Amino acid sequence: MAIDETRLQMFMGQAVSDLGATLNSALVLMGEKLGLYKAMAGAGPLKPEDLAARTDTTERYVREWLNAQAAGGYVTYDAATGTYSLPAEQASALADETSPFLSPSAGSRS
Repeated sequence: MAIDETRLQMFMGQAVSDLGATLNSALVLMGEKLGLYKAMAGAGPLKPEDLAARTDTTERYVREWLNAQAAGGYVTYDAATGTYSLPAEQASALADETSPFLSPSAGSRS
């Protein structure tokens, strides 16, 4: 059986992308359920301990969540200050209940 290397590479890229999306969906849901996105929206740069205090969550878990979100491009990280920010575009899709771009997983529009 001959393998088309280009088609194989395209498939592997799709499979890795799909796997990443599947794994990240749990983190997005967690951010919504714990109010992490809403607490970050418009708050400017935050340290993990500040976000944990705002949401009454454990700093260690918030730090891990923020690192994963930064790796996926959902939040930004400033290494010089050790802070994380939620860009306005992401906030529109993840935290603003009046936005037409609000993600379906980001809760109800009550």
